[in-house]
Amino acid sequence: MSKRLALTALDPRALPLLRAVVAAGAGRDAVLVGGAVRDACLTPPRRGTRDSPPATQPSTRPAVDVDVTVPRGAIDVARRVADRLSAAYLVLDEERGAARVIAGAGRLDVTDWRAPTLEEDLAARDFTVNALAVPLRTLLRDGGAPVIDPTGGLADLAAARLRPAGPTALADDPLRALRGVRLEATLGFRLTAAATRAVRVAAPGLTRVSAERQRDELLLLLGLPRAGRALRRLDALGLLGALVPDIEAMRRTAQPRPHRFDVLEHSLRAVDGADRLVTGLTKLGAIADDLRAHLAEEVGGGVDRAQLLRLATLLHDVSKPETRRLVDGRVRFFEHDLRGAARARAIGERLRLPGRAVASVERLVRHHLRPMHLAQSGEITSRARYRFFRDLADDSRDLLLLVTADAAAVTGISPFVAWKRGWVVRELMAGWQEQQDARAAPPLLRGEDVMTRFALPPGPAVGALLTRAREAQALGLVATREEALRYLDSSEDGP
Repeated sequence: MSKRLALTALDPRALPLLRAVVAAGAGRDAVLVGGAVRDACLTPPRRGTRDSPPATQPSTRPAVDVDVTVPRGAIDVARRVADRLSAAYLVLDEERGAARVIAGAGRLDVTDWRAPTLEEDLAARDFTVNALAVPLRTLLRDGGAPVIDPTGGLADLAAARLRPAGPTALADDPLRALRGVRLEATLGFRLTAAATRAVRVAAPGLTRVSAERQRDELLLLLGLPRAGRALRRLDALGLLGALVPDIEAMRRTAQPRPHRFDVLEHSLRAVDGADRLVTGLTKLGAIADDLRAHLAEEVGGGVDRAQLLRLATLLHDVSKPETRRLVDGRVRFFEHDLRGAARARAIGERLRLPGRAVASVERLVRHHLRPMHLAQSGEITSRARYRFFRDLADDSRDLLLLVTADAAAVTGISPFVAWKRGWVVRELMAGWQEQQDARAAPPLLRGEDVMTRFALPPGPAVGALLTRAREAQALGLVATREEALRYLDSSEDGP
């Protein structure tokens, strides 16, 4: 099968990057490869498949992502491109010749051939649909160029199938097995039977892949609108347990009524529920726009809150297996929230997540039972409301979405039904802005005020008194500095 690729089929935002490669003197031998060629060859385009993020969906992927390969000198080419565009430049692999240029929302990766010829280089890539190339200078000069296809990728594109480019493609780099699942989800393609077997064989090899590469691929999966479906596919292929070994014990842990599912199935269903909430925020009413912006917020390292919500939802019951006890004939999971938080932190650190992201996931797992405890009390006092938002801070709304997805996954109901039934969640969500305003008010007391009043040196005792005064201020119990000090006088030992 042969095909000529028209320049107009490419994302126009990629053109400045590609022209800069030619202007940098690499046009004669440089070829455009990988996903940009694959997507441009899709007829009709599959960029809008049900598992690819719509325009309003939080996503951390660059708007433009192109790959160019040259026989040699990739690092020097990338450096010259970065200089021409006044862009950021990063060496990815000095020994093998790989560098990245980041220009605004665009990203260009330049690599040396991994083999003596271009055809051999393409045959050593992951999947045939990614082993397509177009001569760059011809493409830009003539407005089109023939597609180089040594592995049958064009036929696989037409058949919507994913097939390894070579017999050892996945064994050589087991991370490609994860990428296969992501390509299934984003393209709507399916791994062939042989590819599926190769994925299962490669899965145990993930342990020798760097944590950073595992993290990056997992985050891309967690950024999908139907991440729960992708995680379930990972599990079916033996990849999820290789990524997060803790899930194996979850699979073997049954739960008592009203739960209908074991811990792992419950957790995967909860991620499904989180997906439905994130993509269906308009069903939650007037708060939808604020929540959408909140979930798109980046917390560091290109990780957004929607991804962290899904990860925390997957891990919220991770310590139920180790805490399962039979007490007076009843199955209990004492402190699975506390132990789970520590385990979630360990998983996040092992995957090299940014520190703020690890802290958020830990906090969400630690407090996921808190709304249920508030519901059991029958009402939410002003003090309980204040302390909830104080302790959860910016993660409070994420927790309320997690709790909703968790409640739905107990028996398998819709998360929107769980939302309607969850009066505590809805009441707390409605009060978020009020609590934000209270937090923004300047504190009545400073550390010097407390140290002078109680003759204290700097230390934890001062912080505890300031926290107590801040709470009294938020609850409307005090309105001036003197009232706050008198309040501490009368309640120094704590209410």
